[in-house]
Amino acid sequence: MITLGNAVPDFEASSTGDKTVNLSDYQGKYLIIYFYPKDNTPGCTQEGQSFRGNIEKFTALNAVIVGVSRDTVRVHEGFKCKQEFPFDLLSDADEKLCQLFDVIKMKNMYGKQVRGIERSTFLINPQGVLVHEWRKVKVKSHCEEVLQALHELTGN
Repeated sequence: MITLGNAVPDFEASSTGDKTVNLSDYQGKYLIIYFYPKDNTPGCTQEGQSFRGNIEKFTALNAVIVGVSRDTVRVHEGFKCKQEFPFDLLSDADEKLCQLFDVIKMKNMYGKQVRGIERSTFLINPQGVLVHEWRKVKVKSHCEEVLQALHELTGN
């Protein structure tokens, strides 16, 4: 598990676009990794749309966005295409990234306890250090919070 102020270990994940990505691929850029429970659900769709709607602002601040859930790459491809997301979605079916970032939690769903992803976002600086994290994210104003933190870090 990683902690604020420490380097994030390099990782590898399957991505949309028939790619395998590593943390080191993003060296020199800010990386926003947002974890969400499931493709094609209302909150997850709204969160992705918010990032999509602000992509130019993130790009201007030298930031790249990736979304992560336990869905397969095939399901991600459909979700990304349908929503016209200009960023990659990473598949974490084996939960390695979820464990690294400690986002798997017990949740109540229809009166039952289930393991699921707690909506969370992590901001990694161009040197690979975790500099900000948001847990138990509320979708409505979250994108603006991430942009604000990025503005503060970059001085722009």
